[in-house]
Amino acid sequence: MSSQPTGGAPPGSVAAAPVVPGPRSGAGGTVPPAPAAGASTEPSGEPGLPSRLRAQARTVPGGLRVVAGLLTVLIGAFGVAASFQMGDRSDAAEDVLRRSQPLSADAAAVYRSLADANTAASSGFLAGGLEPAEVRDRYDRGIATASRKLATAAAATDGAAGPAAEIAELGRLLPVYTARIEAARANNRQGLPLGGAWLRNANDLMQEEMLPAAERLYQAEKERLRTDYATAQGFPWVAVGLGVLTVGALGGVQHAMYRRTNRRFNLGLLGATAACGALLLWVTAGHTLASAALSDSYEGGVRSLNVLNDARISALKARGGENLTLVARGAVTVPQGQRFAGQDSYDVAYRAEMTRLLGPEDAGAGDGLLGRARELADDPQGRDPVRAAADRGAEWRERHARAREADEAGDYEQALERVIGAEGDEATGASFDRLDAALEQALVHEQDEFERAARAGGGALTGLVAGSLALAAVGAAAAGVGIARRLAEYR
Repeated sequence: MSSQPTGGAPPGSVAAAPVVPGPRSGAGGTVPPAPAAGASTEPSGEPGLPSRLRAQARTVPGGLRVVAGLLTVLIGAFGVAASFQMGDRSDAAEDVLRRSQPLSADAAAVYRSLADANTAASSGFLAGGLEPAEVRDRYDRGIATASRKLATAAAATDGAAGPAAEIAELGRLLPVYTARIEAARANNRQGLPLGGAWLRNANDLMQEEMLPAAERLYQAEKERLRTDYATAQGFPWVAVGLGVLTVGALGGVQHAMYRRTNRRFNLGLLGATAACGALLLWVTAGHTLASAALSDSYEGGVRSLNVLNDARISALKARGGENLTLVARGAVTVPQGQRFAGQDSYDVAYRAEMTRLLGPEDAGAGDGLLGRARELADDPQGRDPVRAAADRGAEWRERHARAREADEAGDYEQALERVIGAEGDEATGASFDRLDAALEQALVHEQDEFERAARAGGGALTGLVAGSLALAAVGAAAAGVGIARRLAEYR
């Protein structure tokens, strides 16, 4: 009997693959995972960049490098802030002198020239027939000056909506006004009563539309002037704050070095402190001097100029009302229900402007715009012309009263002579001319005072823009040298 071999595979079966024993695990019996392809199997001994930087900063040399960087940034920021802020104030001070105040003066000249032309037109009309050559010349000068100043203002508006709209409106109305004046003259030369109607129509256009537009232009330019003053006098808080912080930081670093090394001075850091301290002192002193000078230019110049311009305009409007009282001859009265109802409208307007100019009649000539102008004048050269103008105003008021008495008594010719100058020095026209000349003298003096003080204000800021950057560069370099000398001790 044959036997089957032990352990053999049965016939027709496939032999199983032998099992290859793997590596044994450690005590826990866990097989560690195979490393990823391409990965290093050796542990890294190099720390990351942030770790290295932190480690270096903890060392004395590393800390000094950090301090050097921070001081450089702080000094640079101080210099840039000082240069920017003082440059902004220097530009505003220059604008006060070269742009906004001249534009304000031009706007006042537009108003004054229009009022002067309107007054001259009514004066020429009263003369009858052909108006005197000097009156015609005065009218022509007023219109030409207004046109020229409007062109100057239009070129310098910088696109500002308010002034541009008023300039355009005046430019549109000016030829309409001159055409009406020419129609009044043509009818007056022919002795036609329609001339008076044309003159009143032209005056209404001037009083109701043109002068209000000129007033709005004047106020807009005065507001721009105030804005430039506010910018020029604004305290440079950022620059001064950074300056104090920078000087304090430099002092703190030197104190820390002294405590660590027992060395009293570091020449580099001392130089940086001196440069930054000098810049801080320059900024504060320059601002203080500039602000004081600009305040002087405003208080002693601009305010006086504003009051004097207003006074001159009131005088011109009063003169125009006085003339038109005789032109209208009672045809235009104050409506019922209003104050002074039934009285001549132009004489009421004259009295209102004279009250504004001189104050109430029972107050003498010490109140009103001329009284304020005399208070604002800070020297005899400014006060004397204003005092003379007040005297001429009081004289004018008295002469006007006599002219009105003659007119109300029915003596029109006598009233006319007392107004337009047939009686020489006894006419109100002579008083008005002297008052206007005195105000012109005062305006010239106050303009000179303004320009002197404004130039001083701008001069106090001269050099600060470039000087700030230069001193900051010196300070940063000196601080770097001072820190570098300490670093050299660790090599």
